[in-house]
Amino acid sequence: MATGSIEHGLEVLRSNVKIAPEKPGVYRMLGEGEKVLYVGKAKNIKKRIVAYTHFDKLPIRLQRMVAEVKRMEFIIVENEAKALLMENELIKELEPKYNILLKDDKTFPHLMIDVASKFPRLSKFRGKRNDKNKYFGPFANAGAVNYVLDILQKTFLLRSCRDGVFNNRQRPCLLYQIKRCSAPCCGRISEEDYAELVRAAIDFLEGKTTKIQEELSAKMMEASERQDYETALVLRDRIRALTNVQQGNKVEYGNILSADVVALARRHDLVCIEVFFIRSGQNCGNVAFFPKQIDQDSDAEILEAFLGSFYANHAVPKEILIAQLPENHEFLQEALKVKISCYQKGDKAKLIKNAVENAVAALERKIAEQASVKSNLESFQQIFGLPRLPKRIEIYDNSHIQGSYALGAMVVATPEGFDKKQYRIFNIKNQDITNDDFAMMKEVLARRFSKLSQDNKPDVILIDGGLGQLHAVHESLKEYDLEGIAVIAISKGPDRNAGKEFYHMLGRESFALPFQSPIAFYLQNLRDEAHRFAIGSHRKRRAKSIYKSRLDDIEGIGASRKRDLLNYFGSVEEISQAGIADLQKVGGISKKTAEKIYNYFHD
Repeated sequence: MATGSIEHGLEVLRSNVKIAPEKPGVYRMLGEGEKVLYVGKAKNIKKRIVAYTHFDKLPIRLQRMVAEVKRMEFIIVENEAKALLMENELIKELEPKYNILLKDDKTFPHLMIDVASKFPRLSKFRGKRNDKNKYFGPFANAGAVNYVLDILQKTFLLRSCRDGVFNNRQRPCLLYQIKRCSAPCCGRISEEDYAELVRAAIDFLEGKTTKIQEELSAKMMEASERQDYETALVLRDRIRALTNVQQGNKVEYGNILSADVVALARRHDLVCIEVFFIRSGQNCGNVAFFPKQIDQDSDAEILEAFLGSFYANHAVPKEILIAQLPENHEFLQEALKVKISCYQKGDKAKLIKNAVENAVAALERKIAEQASVKSNLESFQQIFGLPRLPKRIEIYDNSHIQGSYALGAMVVATPEGFDKKQYRIFNIKNQDITNDDFAMMKEVLARRFSKLSQDNKPDVILIDGGLGQLHAVHESLKEYDLEGIAVIAISKGPDRNAGKEFYHMLGRESFALPFQSPIAFYLQNLRDEAHRFAIGSHRKRRAKSIYKSRLDDIEGIGASRKRDLLNYFGSVEEISQAGIADLQKVGGISKKTAEKIYNYFHD
């Protein structure tokens, strides 16, 4: 870091202090070639820029950044919340060199009740919300949401079937027989009584379990007194299911309606942040994150960056419990409209301590995994004579059934594990080659390498196949510079036994690896992941073709109208037999559209 560059960077900052607005917003620091170095947010942009001019107080990472700054840009927004959202969007889009990056592309499952429906449905949900429905969560994983869904079905007997099934049901389904549904589809419960079940389920999800239990107990006693023992037994089973939930809940969760517990653990250049979701006195699971580019940053700075990024994309609880308050926690509280608290004693302090212990355990597992992968990559480099430790391994496989729905699949492995964002599917365009695995592999590799760049250049290409596949790859890539790229084919060994595979490279005799060695398992895992992805993608494509509706061929019938028609009539067969007047009863279907549908089925 040359002194001149530091002085120039500080001069850029000082000149921008004079013109920086004293308002909330986002600032960008740009370096050589207009490359974005850093994106930040501030309640007062001018004051934040002044802080960067105190060079000696900055962490080493930001000192390096200051030395590279050539120019600055400012975006003024209405308030802190808008600043936080814009900062997060720009960081995701630009991935600046000096920002702490959070790999967070997951959505969390919720429970949903479509309260606007006549007989609301209880279901699992992921994705964009609709304000007409009620949502509960998030849950850390499918297992956690399934556990609560199971309890709700036993206790409140709400329907879980889709509208298309519900509207066309003639007799109660199995769930009614095993006392997990009240069968509103067949009139076994009145609309008023079902609405009461929905209200009780919502109360339960909002933590009012004692109130519900008292109501159920009173109803059970009434049923017993009038000698309606069948109803009393059903109510007893529902009370038992509710009691089991209450007994399973820890005391320290009891009074918490909506809180996330966030904890950080650190070992040198690796950080783990663990998040526990607690809703209505229940632990809804936990998940671990491993932020990148945390060199020389304090724990408080990392937590601030994490909270801003995570809650810009996920539902915010009423309170965030944390072991150490981030530097700008007041800004975050205002922007996120949440209380951020640190407790030293009591039940909430125990929750924080437990989250820290889980973060440490997750970090230790991550370190062990990375050590194992690094050891395997070092063996990989040595055994296959690679010029350097591979950072990007691309594994390819084909899938088809007698030439139908032919595709090629590519998966990508890095020192951090499989990078699913980089996975690709290549639908085979040349239908004359769909029975020829060699020709298919040629097409896939040619299409992949036509988009090769320095950023996505692989160190290793691993092909599922033998010498024929290997020669096909080299033939298809003869026009490209393969310097520094190792091409390896892996074929089944004797009796097609896993662990006895043969490996093939040009200019080298085929060989096998030591049976059951760690490197052999590692390469099998790479090959199996490509096979899994190829087969899974092929099945999805085939299933999509199988379930392609005849409605798709009618001009003007898109996904929304198709869904409405199927929900109303239940099947394409029923739609085909409907008259024009009946078709017009479906919302969004005009007389002209109804005539078009009718003519399609009757011409």
